[in-house]
Amino acid sequence: NLSTPNSMMLASIIIASFVSQVLSLSPTSISREAVLKPFTEGKAFKVISGLHNFDIDLVKNVAWAAENGGASHVDIACRPDLVRAAKSVCSLPICVSSITPSAFVEAVDAGADMVEIGNFDSFYKEGRQFSAADILAMTSEVRKLLPTIPLSVTIPHTMSLSEQIVLAKDLQKCGADIIQTEGKFSANVAGMGVQELIEIASPTLAAAYAISRAVTIPVMCASGLTDVTVPMALAAGARGVGVGSSIYKLAKAQQMRMAVEAISLCMGRSGLPEASCEPVEVQIGATSSVSQSAARVM
Repeated sequence: NLSTPNSMMLASIIIASFVSQVLSLSPTSISREAVLKPFTEGKAFKVISGLHNFDIDLVKNVAWAAENGGASHVDIACRPDLVRAAKSVCSLPICVSSITPSAFVEAVDAGADMVEIGNFDSFYKEGRQFSAADILAMTSEVRKLLPTIPLSVTIPHTMSLSEQIVLAKDLQKCGADIIQTEGKFSANVAGMGVQELIEIASPTLAAAYAISRAVTIPVMCASGLTDVTVPMALAAGARGVGVGSSIYKLAKAQQMRMAVEAISLCMGRSGLPEASCEPVEVQIGATSSVSQSAARVM
């Protein structure tokens, strides 16, 4: 008889236990304000694992290195299992990247805190190009599907700088929260001295300078940045930076962490955490040397 006090109390305990179990299985989410705060403060640092990187162990290593090296965000491929894997070792906001707006929905349901249209580098190699109309259409569709999710949009470097500025303004009107720049990576630069590192980063630095003066939303500078050029990106007007292959191509999680820390320190990001236990290591055959300038060409 559920009308008796003891029965009602027992029913309440069962319901409370069920709700607690359901909540414990739900992905942890980070508020919109918390996700965007590092950009408003001008010190956002997003570690990118790669749009086409679906290796769960490698993604976990990158996510672990990002948090323990002092980054503010992690950017991974748009797949729910990757989101859950990154969340299992990292409490930073997780951004998922794709050019398929509908794919974002499942990733957000799995716990992604931010979405990004881009990055486009891998598609250029396939001969694929993106117009301003393409980017705006994808942005509009994302906003219809996910009206409040923090949204970053990459502007293709294949456009002229004047075209990039026009697109950035249109993207702000369309509801983008962050504009990410990119630059053409030159494989013909000889050597890796300071001058060469600056030359590699110059296209994305120029875009960050111009676009940050044309829009009121934060600009994130990415492509070819290092610990040498990240301070230049911030000085140019970027409110955050994105760094990828110079981190995830390293052979061990600890080396990745040191590369992340080198960037964090040159940005003046305070309160670097003490390294926690590492996830399962992934040997990827990259160089094992890590110096003060560990974060080299993206």
